Amino acid sequence: MLEQLMLCLEKLPAYLGGHMLLSAAALAVGLAISLPVGVFASQRPRLAEVVLGIAGIIQTVPSLALLALMVPLLGGMIGFVPAFIALTLYSILPALSNTITGIRGVDPNLVEAARGLGMSDRQKLFRVELPLAAPVIISGIRTATVLVVGTATLVTPVGGTSLGNYIFQGLNTGNQVGVVFGCIATALLAVVMDQLIRLLESSAQQRKPNRAYAALGGLFLVVLGGLYEPMAIAFTPQNGQRAVVGNLEFTEQHILGEVLTERLKASGLPVKTRRGLAENVQFQALCEGSVDVCVEYTGNIWAREMKQTEFKDRDRTLKEIGQWLHEKHGVVCLGKLGFENAYALAVPEDLAQQLNLKTIRDLQPHARNWQIAGDNQLFDPRPEWRAVKQKYNLEFGKEIPMDPALMYEAVGKGKLQVLAAYTSDGRIRAKNLRLLQDPDQAFPPYDAVLLVSRNASYRPEVVEALKPLLGAIDLEKMQQANLLVDVDHQSVEKAARELSGKLKQ
Repeated sequence: MLEQLMLCLEKLPAYLGGHMLLSAAALAVGLAISLPVGVFASQRPRLAEVVLGIAGIIQTVPSLALLALMVPLLGGMIGFVPAFIALTLYSILPALSNTITGIRGVDPNLVEAARGLGMSDRQKLFRVELPLAAPVIISGIRTATVLVVGTATLVTPVGGTSLGNYIFQGLNTGNQVGVVFGCIATALLAVVMDQLIRLLESSAQQRKPNRAYAALGGLFLVVLGGLYEPMAIAFTPQNGQRAVVGNLEFTEQHILGEVLTERLKASGLPVKTRRGLAENVQFQALCEGSVDVCVEYTGNIWAREMKQTEFKDRDRTLKEIGQWLHEKHGVVCLGKLGFENAYALAVPEDLAQQLNLKTIRDLQPHARNWQIAGDNQLFDPRPEWRAVKQKYNLEFGKEIPMDPALMYEAVGKGKLQVLAAYTSDGRIRAKNLRLLQDPDQAFPPYDAVLLVSRNASYRPEVVEALKPLLGAIDLEKMQQANLLVDVDHQSVEKAARELSGKLKQ
């Protein structure tokens, strides 16, 4: 636990900096849009209804969905830009609504008195309406700030850097220290920002400018402190073009992403790692060049991207995948890492012995009375799952999409009879599960392959740094690395170091 806590503290400047940069930029732009529009619309009831309706519709879109939509809309771009745009859109409604409400709520008698004194519309706005509406407007800014700071934790799947990286990686790897640390850090940041803006709000209500200056000074210091790490990186000269490593949102990918990162750094290359990307986001980013290097699985590309339903032998599948990637997207498949992480149906060993379960076909008499769990993609349904059901005439009582960590716990406690496991997962051995044979080869091969983007394939220093990994990681090594994180609750960094050490032997 102490090692995990120290790693969390080590990553804090980078994660806090990314979180603050996103939040501050989105709030600044969001307020620059919502405040003027709110002032303009407050005098025009029909326009106010339209702009509030549009902002309200945006607000109803689930935050993760809005973030995911930004990636294809921006041509596969990941990282800061899609996260920034989504957060900016989310920040608009509270400030816009409160600006319109605040100005409309000014006492009409005071407005009429201002007109009687001969004030122009501009003078009336800046000397009467805005000062009186300021507490309500600042309250909207306060709401927008808390909303943006909280939502910024969700940018990890689209390649954004934030305190949410602790939470997503912790959930994926079972690191509860990371999850709690990320939640506490986010909550503290939101509370500090909220209280400083509350001070600004009370100063507007009580007409105390000194308190307002103190609140603005505090906000400036918090933002500046949070942005120290991004600014330091921005002004640090880079030796050569940076390589971007991507990894998906489960333990094995976090470990392999760390191995790739350290391998490239050891070759003297500057590296940026995009951790915990969603699968479709990573593939789009690789094709568009926002990610340079990643590990994928042949079955994923064959079924999900190429939409193939008939599965061929391992070598032919790999060859056709390589050709398709290069011809359609310019992506180069360097080769196999040496292990396969395939889907396989697993049952508890004692149940397998009791019912003599050896192959998937043996499940047929029991399936209707049993529950099966798989990851959030398998029952989508993917082509390979349809093939399994058709070839083995299976119809389970209930198909339950679950987080992999939770489904292993559920089957271990007897709440599930079957799960769609990953063959390289160390928890299979730890939970005493039996993998059922697939004699009809309904599941395609899922060899782990190393992919590089079009631009990275033209950089010999990147390719040469990665080539020693090809064929070097067998199934046992990968299972042991996964076991170290998922069962022994060691850090991803430690598992990656141990795996890298075994590759040198």
